[in-house]
Amino acid sequence: MPKFMFLQFVDESKSPRPGTPEMQAEIDAYGKLFQDANTAGILRGGDACQPTAAGFSVQVKGGRTETTNGATVSGSRWLNGYWVFDCKDRDDAIQWAAKIPAADGGTVEVHPIFEM
Repeated sequence: MPKFMFLQFVDESKSPRPGTPEMQAEIDAYGKLFQDANTAGILRGGDACQPTAAGFSVQVKGGRTETTNGATVSGSRWLNGYWVFDCKDRDDAIQWAAKIPAADGGTVEVHPIFEM
């Protein structure tokens, strides 16, 4: 079955803070998603990402390695998680992407994985 990577982007400034009822509701929503995906036998991996300030970018220019701390995309759009699911086809991937809590108010990019 084809694999698809789901990249979820949200507005970091609007993300619920740890310890709040809103954060617990989000944790519960992801718990249900993962339970459903595991029951369907399609979840292959994934995880949440730390805030943009913890990230960094690496580029090689003229043989020199350069790093940049923080997000390289301006604004508050934050890659806050990724998931790999086995999906039958594009339509199946769309249905699963719509179940990811970040899709409500954020964006879920879906990329078919080229298996080597």
